[in-house]
Amino acid sequence: MTAKKRNLHSAKVSKKDEFYTQLGDIERELRYYKNHFMDKVIYCNCDDPRVSNFFHFFSYNFEKLGLKKLIATCYKNQDMDLFSENKSEQAIYLVYDGDKNDNKVPDPNEIGVKKLKGDGDFRSNECIDLLKQADIVVTNPPFSLFREYLAQLIEYDKKFIIVGHQNAISYKEIFKLIKENKMWLGYGFKGGAAHFINKHYEDYATAGDHQVGMIRVSGVTWFTNLDINKRHEDLILYKKYTTEEYPTYDNYNAINVDVTKDIPMDYDGSMGVPITFLDKYNPDQFEIETLGIGEENFTPTKRYEKFRDPITKLPISDKRDFLLYVRDTNGKYLTSEDYRVNKVFARIIIKNKNVVK
Repeated sequence: MTAKKRNLHSAKVSKKDEFYTQLGDIERELRYYKNHFMDKVIYCNCDDPRVSNFFHFFSYNFEKLGLKKLIATCYKNQDMDLFSENKSEQAIYLVYDGDKNDNKVPDPNEIGVKKLKGDGDFRSNECIDLLKQADIVVTNPPFSLFREYLAQLIEYDKKFIIVGHQNAISYKEIFKLIKENKMWLGYGFKGGAAHFINKHYEDYATAGDHQVGMIRVSGVTWFTNLDINKRHEDLILYKKYTTEEYPTYDNYNAINVDVTKDIPMDYDGSMGVPITFLDKYNPDQFEIETLGIGEENFTPTKRYEKFRDPITKLPISDKRDFLLYVRDTNGKYLTSEDYRVNKVFARIIIKNKNVVK
């Protein structure tokens, strides 16, 4: 791992991952949810409102969206290496309930700035009290706290539109929500990568779509439990099943599909598809069965136990209900460049509800 990568990874481990989302990315995603915002209280609880583009978007579009109230909490910064630019000694929260002087601009004197007794952590009692007032939560929570953050939203039965990494799909508690249609993917970022505002870490990504002053993070997406048109659009299938093109797993009764668009239209059994399938998932068209194989069916080798996921840095053996083996017709294991060790494939098991014969 290079020094640059170590710096960013260290930031994530120490919860210094408060990436600021670009206004353009927020506008592109939230335009699809406008019908949900009317007369609602919006809460941005992982934002410094003075630099947050979430607060900017909702305050400047308050009347257009027909909002009832906008609340944003600011975490007290105790470490100057944090991405947050908040330098105040006091954690605060902001409340905006609309334009008062008819200039359609959220003037400073129209925004209520209130002090918090604690540090503004979303888990604090103060912030939970504000959460209880909210109808919809919209923000970019720290990736390192994503599971805990989402669990809180579910506990308090809140609607949400939040940014997260697609790697979170492999977490059992999060996958369960997707399987039960209690959460799904939004429209996403261009090219499956987000460019976050970044003033502290160098962008070490190798992709060509770099932006000055930004850090590029691939695999980032939006998660929501608000209904959107996208999740009711059928995926157009055109391929037919053949044993040569769709081998069966050694350790699970399902066929392997390498690319979502290649799902056979005439196969009525179980199929293993990539995580990226969820971007096209329509619950009326497909049924999600499980996340890979059962732990009892897999015994990792010593060498395999040392292999770590490139995103979470956790040993892959900790995610063994997410792994499948498959061989070609000659009995040779097929290779996967991302998970070469022991020829492992990361898959979601699905069934087609509308098989065409």
